[in-house]
Amino acid sequence: MNAFQEDILAGIPDILPEPRPYDHTVSHAPRRKDILSPEEKVLALKNALRYFPQKHHAVLAPEFAHELESYGRIYMYRFRPSYEMYARPIDEYPARCRQAAAIMAMIQNNLDPRVAQHPHELITYGGNGAVFQNWAQYRLAMQYLATMTEEQTLAMYSGFPMGLFPSHKDAPRVIVTNGMVIPNYSKPDHWEKFNALGVSQYGQMTAGSYMYIGPQGIVHGTTITVMNAARMQLRKRGLDGDDRGGVLFVTAGLGGMSGAQPKAGNIAGVVSVTAEINPLAARKRFDQGWVDELHDSLDELMPRIRQAVAAREVVSLAYVGNVVDLWERLAAEGMHVDLGSDQTSLHNPWAGGYYPVGYSFEESQKMMAEEPERFKEAVQASLRRQVAAINTLADRGMYFFDYGNAFLLQSSRAGADILKDGQFRYPSYVQDIMGPFYFDYGFGPFRWVCMSQDPADLAKTDALAVRVLRECAASAPDSIRGQMLDNIRWIEEAGRNHLVVGSQARILYADCEGRTKIALAFNEAIRRGDITAPIVLGRDHHDVSGTDSPFRETSNIYDGSQFTADMAVQNVIGDGFRGATWVSIHNGGGVGWGEVINGGFGMVIDGSDDSARHIREMLFWDVNNGIARRSWARNAGAIEAIRREMDRTPGLRVTLPVIADENLIKSVL
Repeated sequence: MNAFQEDILAGIPDILPEPRPYDHTVSHAPRRKDILSPEEKVLALKNALRYFPQKHHAVLAPEFAHELESYGRIYMYRFRPSYEMYARPIDEYPARCRQAAAIMAMIQNNLDPRVAQHPHELITYGGNGAVFQNWAQYRLAMQYLATMTEEQTLAMYSGFPMGLFPSHKDAPRVIVTNGMVIPNYSKPDHWEKFNALGVSQYGQMTAGSYMYIGPQGIVHGTTITVMNAARMQLRKRGLDGDDRGGVLFVTAGLGGMSGAQPKAGNIAGVVSVTAEINPLAARKRFDQGWVDELHDSLDELMPRIRQAVAAREVVSLAYVGNVVDLWERLAAEGMHVDLGSDQTSLHNPWAGGYYPVGYSFEESQKMMAEEPERFKEAVQASLRRQVAAINTLADRGMYFFDYGNAFLLQSSRAGADILKDGQFRYPSYVQDIMGPFYFDYGFGPFRWVCMSQDPADLAKTDALAVRVLRECAASAPDSIRGQMLDNIRWIEEAGRNHLVVGSQARILYADCEGRTKIALAFNEAIRRGDITAPIVLGRDHHDVSGTDSPFRETSNIYDGSQFTADMAVQNVIGDGFRGATWVSIHNGGGVGWGEVINGGFGMVIDGSDDSARHIREMLFWDVNNGIARRSWARNAGAIEAIRREMDRTPGLRVTLPVIADENLIKSVL
């Protein structure tokens, strides 16, 4: 047994490790605001100390008090492991159960410094999307996973491992809940307080559910969105929708939401300009090859944009500065922008998700912690200015869309000129693109991770996925054939686009038939030994059935049910008894705490008959639950899709809507 395995099995060490120095080369979470009363600070320390034997309290109590005072949270930095954090091959983990070993690899990938936004604060993405609240929780969870059997289930309460409970082989190995507070206590300041107390966390979507695969996950969805947005605009002008040379796409955010946009812009074949206020985040994406050029001067950037558009270059430009300055300069110079969006972490506007114009990055962080009300006012003033510039460019022909980060919602709350006739001026990308073309037909972000961590295994899965999708496309109706062909191109080009950061993972958008047949092909390849280790199947929560979010995933549902959360809860329950290896349900994610309920799953497949059964049973429910709900909302694509599924699946019977005559209804009112 090596030192890494011994450290995992030790859990929380009996002998205190030496304090870890604060590493200034790593991106850290901003100092959180001082929100606890004196009595609540006492409670926060009591909550933190309960992980440790009393003999250590005299040393740890002042240390934790200092962390709470300095950072607004107790991260327990002393207990951050000294080993390197990354996803190892499955057999390198000390485990009695291979499913648990796979989950350990997924957790470590979420905390890999190449992948995570603030790795030392256990935050994967989105400014506050946490895997755990502190390092004691990480150590305890890894110890439980290393020692559990296939007849136990680990219960995870907002990062806290409650314990191992007897279950059975077909039950989930882990059940995760994040931020599941009583609805009346689900405002942003409630998150601040509960998180500071150490009793709840914001798991985002795939951060707290151990399913993040680095920027690639968001790149694919962004690529699809940009490609289809450009097609729509070009075709309106009578042009070839697939000739996107010289199209200009302007947006923001290279840190919190992973910096997917420059890479997506390149794959889509456009000129992209992305603003990022954090120099470390911008440099990280540049060093990883995710953005082509960094510019910190608008005087230098503006002629470069014109040059790139005129030459029809495929290039990604980053402005290291405030997004408001960029938008206002574009408007002032009369630049023609084709596509506009925003991917700052506006679901988290008061705690580092968005930075106000007129202040440096450091000044903003100081104001955020010490003068939170002033910071909030500055953010809202910035949003008003940003929207004004966007409106100017939209009036000149730019197509602007909300990319699901709560930009429209927060802008409206800031008093920006974002409403027209009581509705948002601009659509969510789900309303115009992702909902009607993808979710309604069951297409969503299916992903997998090779537990061998071998690129050769990933290449084999790519080839299998392409073969399956080609077979599906050959018999697909016209309404979905284009989606399949786009994804075939995505997979075929995945290797040359260097999408892997962290674990050997891949994502594509597939419907129920595609996901199931791809997964079964993987399982058979593992059984034959062509693929050398198990594979983890999963998806983003941002999917057909996984998320109820009225300003994003369910924004194209218009029967009034977009504010209900039955679908996401039903989905997690159904996945749990149909073969998922782990399931999760979260409050928050995407558009913010209190604004969304979302869930996901992970499934370890190992070439067995049990895996094949789980694939057929669970993936079917995981997709068709959402199609059925969208069908009942009278979405035409979903009605078509669920009818097709009922025709080929004898056991499926779904209640279909009867479409009422609108003139009749108006006449009786």
